[in-house]
Amino acid sequence: MLGRAGLAPEFIERTNGPRDVVCGGFLGWDALAVLDRLGVDPWGLGARPIERLRLVSAERTVEGRLPHCAAGLSRRTFDEALIEAAAGAGAVVRRGIAVRAAEGSRRVRLDSGEEVEADALFLATRKHELRGLARPREVIGADPVVGFRTALAPAPALREALDGVIELHLFDGGYAGLLLQDDGSANLCVSVARERLNGARGIEGLVTQLSDELPILARRLNDSARSGWEAIAGILYGWRARGTEPGLFRLGDQVAVIASLAGDGIAIALSSGVEAAAAFVRDGPEGAQAYQTSFFRRAARALAISSALRSGAENGKARRSMMRLLSLVPFLAPLAARVTRLGD
Repeated sequence: MLGRAGLAPEFIERTNGPRDVVCGGFLGWDALAVLDRLGVDPWGLGARPIERLRLVSAERTVEGRLPHCAAGLSRRTFDEALIEAAAGAGAVVRRGIAVRAAEGSRRVRLDSGEEVEADALFLATRKHELRGLARPREVIGADPVVGFRTALAPAPALREALDGVIELHLFDGGYAGLLLQDDGSANLCVSVARERLNGARGIEGLVTQLSDELPILARRLNDSARSGWEAIAGILYGWRARGTEPGLFRLGDQVAVIASLAGDGIAIALSSGVEAAAAFVRDGPEGAQAYQTSFFRRAARALAISSALRSGAENGKARRSMMRLLSLVPFLAPLAARVTRLGD
């Protein structure tokens, strides 16, 4: 968006090439709408259509149609397409360079020691903190969440089970999400409270426990070999950036962190980027505060509802009641998917 406005923004990216990150890889219909506006075609990149939501607990399974078609796409493919689109629009792309610290909203220091000064900083470090602009540690809470991600190799049984579906497995202290990606593999993401993880003595111990608790998840894991685990700690579910200073535009998880089971994280990243760019083009560095305030207010409902759903899904008694209700009134599941979208 900045490149199209003729501003030649400088994009500093720490990776040298394609890589996966801890992310569910779910593109909701709101994310697809933003991508259409940006001229990025996820279907041309091999995205897998997702039309149904399947919720699985130890006691029962509930399935329903999503309000609109969504998609599954690996971050490896998706991120590279966005970087290519940015470069094509006029952004100056610098790769393999890490930003180590910020000094206010206009200057950053790179790992090479170089300092870069600009009219504004668009902070898109995902869930990672940048020294000098880190979010308050107290918002992490008493039992921080840890995220894990792995890929399950393409296999006929897995492909048949997950065709057109995003599958969420609910358990005490967390959930696991599964969907098919562009390369035929299945993306498996696990969000778990650190206390539960520590009690299981790590991710492999947790997987063993979950295989005993959730037979359908065990079947998925047995159907296919998996790659190694990637992890990220201290996830700040429910975080919203309330204020900022001129020239500092927080994007994605730096502006709002929605509970992962809502599946709206990528849409928030895309929407915040588009809105921040529009604010800068319109008002320059001074547009940061109005953008931040607007996004803070607009994200309130979706984050509150998703946090309540996450809390219920991770608590045994509440989860059983919730799944019983959903089995009796199936349309509530797609309704929950709709009301946790920022764009709806």
